[in-house]
Amino acid sequence: MAGARRSRGGETSPLRLIAIAVILIGLVLVSLRLLPGSPFESRAASRWGDAPAPAGRSTGQPSDRSNRPSPQPSPSPSLEPLPFVAKNLDDLDIEGWYSWSVLDRRTGAIIGSKNMGETSTTASLIKSWIVADYLRRAAENGQTPSDAKLADATRIIRDSDNTRAEQFYDNVGRSASIKRLISMCDLTDSSVAPDGGWSRTALSPRDTARLGNCIATGKAAGPKWTDWLLNEMRLVRGAGDFGIRKAFPAAEQKKIAIKNGWIDRTREQEMHINCLAIGDTWTMGVMVRYPIDMGYDYGMKNCQKITEALLRPGV
Repeated sequence: MAGARRSRGGETSPLRLIAIAVILIGLVLVSLRLLPGSPFESRAASRWGDAPAPAGRSTGQPSDRSNRPSPQPSPSPSLEPLPFVAKNLDDLDIEGWYSWSVLDRRTGAIIGSKNMGETSTTASLIKSWIVADYLRRAAENGQTPSDAKLADATRIIRDSDNTRAEQFYDNVGRSASIKRLISMCDLTDSSVAPDGGWSRTALSPRDTARLGNCIATGKAAGPKWTDWLLNEMRLVRGAGDFGIRKAFPAAEQKKIAIKNGWIDRTREQEMHINCLAIGDTWTMGVMVRYPIDMGYDYGMKNCQKITEALLRPGV
């Protein structure tokens, strides 16, 4: 009798069948949620190989790159303006021929009068190159000028000593030195004097500014002697202290290196007055020619007058 209450070995009770059915349906539903493309697919799950979308960015439509703002380049720092303003100086009340040029040492840009490429004889202005050439060549040959030679160089620059300048000019090969000047300093307008002398070297105001830059950069005198030469040019004194730097305030004048030239040309019956100046960010050349009977002072003051006319207000 007890055995009559048990299920037969091959039979399954209804409750057990229901439980099995529920489990199978659950497994099917889970499979459908994971199946790509299924209507039961979970929208919260990332698809295989898909990167999660960044927060705040729509993934429904591709982004339109043309609507994105273009990246703007960082502005380059602007340079401080030079103390000069390019202008026409034809209305200056100056007798004879005059010309000027300014070189921006930071960029190499040159401004000047329409005739800044015309030449005049340099007179003593060229002594700045003769001394530079002498000092550079000495260093290149492993030589150090004696104290006596350096004292001579000081006299040439500060006091424009002609006798010592002639000795130095002989030492550097005379006209060969001027040819080196033209080549090394990239001059375009200048030439050696027909007689080979230093005083009649032909230089333009544009090339005068280039000579100043050649000295300032160390190319002319070389790394060993450039600071020494610039300091001597800041200490020019006596009759040679005139022209460009006199247009600046007294405190600024001490920082400006100069070398000027002045001579009466009896052959041409002209005065030739020339000015070279080297500032922190600029170099300048001014040249004037006028009738010989007007004297030196007229041209010396006109170098200053031309500079004053070009200075930016407030300098």
